[in-house]
Amino acid sequence: MRSWLSFLVIRAGVLFAALLPWHTSAAPSRNVLLICVDDLKPLLGCYGEPLAKSPNIDRLASRGIRFDLAYCNQAVCAPSRNHLLLGSRSTSIGIYDLSRNFRSAVPEAVTLPQLFMRHGYRTEAIGKILHTGHGNHDDLASWSVPPMHDKVVEYLLPENSAGGQLTREEAFFTNQRLDEIGRLPRGAAWEAVDRPDNAYADGRIADEGIRRLRAAAGRKGGPFFLALGFVKPHLPFTAPKKYFDLHDPISFPLAAFREDPRGAPQYAGKTGGEIINYDPLTVENLRDDDTQRRLIHAYYACVSFMDAQVGRVLDELDRLGLSEETVVVLWGDHGWHLGDHGYWTKHTNFEQANRIPLIVVAPGVTRPGSNTRQLAETVDVYPTLAELAGLPAPTGPQPIDGLSLVPVLRDPARTVRDHAYHCYPRGERMGRAIRTQRFRLVEWRRPGAPSDTAEFELYDYESDPGETRNLAAEHPETVAQLRAILARHPEAKRAMR
Repeated sequence: MRSWLSFLVIRAGVLFAALLPWHTSAAPSRNVLLICVDDLKPLLGCYGEPLAKSPNIDRLASRGIRFDLAYCNQAVCAPSRNHLLLGSRSTSIGIYDLSRNFRSAVPEAVTLPQLFMRHGYRTEAIGKILHTGHGNHDDLASWSVPPMHDKVVEYLLPENSAGGQLTREEAFFTNQRLDEIGRLPRGAAWEAVDRPDNAYADGRIADEGIRRLRAAAGRKGGPFFLALGFVKPHLPFTAPKKYFDLHDPISFPLAAFREDPRGAPQYAGKTGGEIINYDPLTVENLRDDDTQRRLIHAYYACVSFMDAQVGRVLDELDRLGLSEETVVVLWGDHGWHLGDHGYWTKHTNFEQANRIPLIVVAPGVTRPGSNTRQLAETVDVYPTLAELAGLPAPTGPQPIDGLSLVPVLRDPARTVRDHAYHCYPRGERMGRAIRTQRFRLVEWRRPGAPSDTAEFELYDYESDPGETRNLAAEHPETVAQLRAILARHPEAKRAMR
């Protein structure tokens, strides 16, 4: 009851705001379909991965532009989604964790969908857009109607959830019993059952997305901003069996380099973490080849499952005749380690955790089948969509760190930034990183500490794409050049307490 009362109050405020003088722009013509995918790295056919079965995302890429060097601003779910909807980096607002809602840092922030709503759009969210769980919650002010959530952690067979009990990761994502997570049972890391697609959340999210597209096609009035948040390939790797059957597990190579980079600070890497909340995984058996291959197989299967749901939505967009008037963006919230360096999941500053898929289809703007090596960041999506829709450039009141990529959409050879920026904290240390086309520099330092206390990592992706060796001590001139670029960025805000 309280959430509905809150929603009514917020909606009343939105309707009042619609009468204010700034609500005067000409009626925009482009709809927006924003497809967000949880834990999806660029492991797709359109990104050159031969073992991927991703025909629908590949088809989407053939209609627009593929960013080959796109990066998240922090490799963890909740902050990354804040970056998308605020256009603000973690280091600008001081939120680096899963549990803290962004409005605790920027109460009056105008989110991406709020900006669109203020200019006549109907904004709707299905699935995981903002992070709900770990104590965090959605943002009712961002949507014209209440967002529809679905399960992130889901099992169809009771034996995979300790006999049908609440498992620790289910508790995290449903904000239940958060003070006793360690005492709850672990759920299975994977599940493959012969059930229809909509037995799992992503199938239901696609079903509802199709219903919303049909409603939009039949509705007179303003354009729509529809955000669909697919949850696979997030753990647990649960999907209909037919998607596992698409892949031969023997065909998957294991990571060639499974150690920390030589010369890297110990705190730059990770051990265990999220993945060992799933049965039967342990720090020890994650070193086993059979366990690794099973995880890789399951990840690819879940990508194929999600891809099929994206395809259903795109087919309906075409059938309804909406494709030529709709901007479509597919965005992954961060990458994922699949055994490289001996790591699994995200939560690092390394390439596999931070590089993301980003595909934009903007009819009349993007050239079909194009690609670019322009560096891009998650925070760039907000100003890019605003410009594509003919809306005013976002001005906050939150910090707007993103740049519009529209010049690159028109000409993939254009340059709008010479590096991408991201971060990851480890205890009191902040790892601030910049990625150029060739290098990544990571500065590890306590926020506010003198610059001479910093420790550095340097990786050269021309000579060492697998990040096997920290080159900072061997190439001080390159470190100095990249430090000058990093110095353009303000000091990282300390984490909110």
